[in-house]
Amino acid sequence: MSAGFRITPALWDKIHHFASFPQTGVSLQQMVLFGQNPSQGTLLKASQFLAEELPVRLAHRVKELDELPHNLSDMPSMKKVRNWYAQSFEELINFPSIQLPPEIRRALMVPRTELSLPESIPNPSLMEDQLHGNGTVSGNGNGNGNGFNKLKLRVPMERRYYADTDNVNWPPQVQDYNKRFTKVLESIKSRHDPTVTTVAQGVLEWKRSHNARNIGLDIQSWLDRFYMSRIGIRFLIGQHVALNTQQAHEDYVGIICTKANVHDIVQEAIENARFVCEEHYAMFKGPPVQLICPPNLTFPYVPGHLSHICFELLKNSLRAVVERFGVDNEDRFPPIKVVVVEGKEDITIKISDEGGGISRSAIPLIWTYMYTTMESQGIDQDFQASDFKAPMAGFGYGLPLSRLYARYFGGDLRLIAMDGFGTDVYIHLNRLSSSREPLL
Repeated sequence: MSAGFRITPALWDKIHHFASFPQTGVSLQQMVLFGQNPSQGTLLKASQFLAEELPVRLAHRVKELDELPHNLSDMPSMKKVRNWYAQSFEELINFPSIQLPPEIRRALMVPRTELSLPESIPNPSLMEDQLHGNGTVSGNGNGNGNGFNKLKLRVPMERRYYADTDNVNWPPQVQDYNKRFTKVLESIKSRHDPTVTTVAQGVLEWKRSHNARNIGLDIQSWLDRFYMSRIGIRFLIGQHVALNTQQAHEDYVGIICTKANVHDIVQEAIENARFVCEEHYAMFKGPPVQLICPPNLTFPYVPGHLSHICFELLKNSLRAVVERFGVDNEDRFPPIKVVVVEGKEDITIKISDEGGGISRSAIPLIWTYMYTTMESQGIDQDFQASDFKAPMAGFGYGLPLSRLYARYFGGDLRLIAMDGFGTDVYIHLNRLSSSREPLL
């Protein structure tokens, strides 16, 4: 993998240069409009956008991973992750650019007039608390603090990512370039698969070496920013790979389903969570789950994100109910209720359980990473799963990561507990799909 990889002084210079540029946020709506019926020219434009954008995002992360507070950067697992990001950065900036005839280059510069990309709007989760940050945004020109003033300006995303590529006879090297670039992205994506668990391991190493029971707010807010950025990088790569490799489907644009059926996605998450619960507790029948949801409610979304969120939250509710009533009381489990409603701006999913709730003093802790009763076991070094393939009780990442996934496209996750009775969790999903990524 990258065991022998070293960041040379020359590579550091390039990383610092790219990290001085702001990141460019995209919205779900923009990605859907852009990716419909893509030609080789559209895909080339997308490849060129990512060849510019991903090194900027990776450079921001490498620089951050090298400057973490409280010597967290010195932990072996953190160094490993930093080197993965630096290696991916190097592969992208060294990827050979395509040589095109002048008439093709000119065609790529012509903007589309009949169908322009709608403007994205700032992500509400940034406006609410800057993801616990310091009030500076390094997004696409919507910063509101000194951090933005240090960043160089870039051409708006619409001009770089959206050209009139119809009626052009694309030479074979365009398809070849798209194929080779997609292969590089696939290998980068797979290199970063274990990032969540490796960073978690790094935090665990830090806690042990410092005899710390909990992580501070500064590390917590960095983890939020880091994992949110990772969701974005993986979304852009996953979307691009899907556009280049998957057969066209009338309801899909890349990994985005334009008519994601909420009932079906939630129902599948219920079945998966109950199965994991029954396996974990060696039970014949786990707590029942009632779903109240319009059968034909659809909206544009990434189904994988929504099923992950629901699966994690349902797993928590099932565990709470079983632990409260006991494994031997299968016939007495109160049902977990899942209610889905459609509002003007949001689709809201409420998951209610009678698992005993959470004490008020513990509520702030549930959003902190590594807050779990099973923490002492550590994380298996060979655990290569990506974000959500964790067992019944993972390593305290389920809730905070689920909230980031909800916030990524302008939604949110809120929890209200009644100590001694149960918990209600609200998943808000932005059905207008116009929020851009919350980039920090």
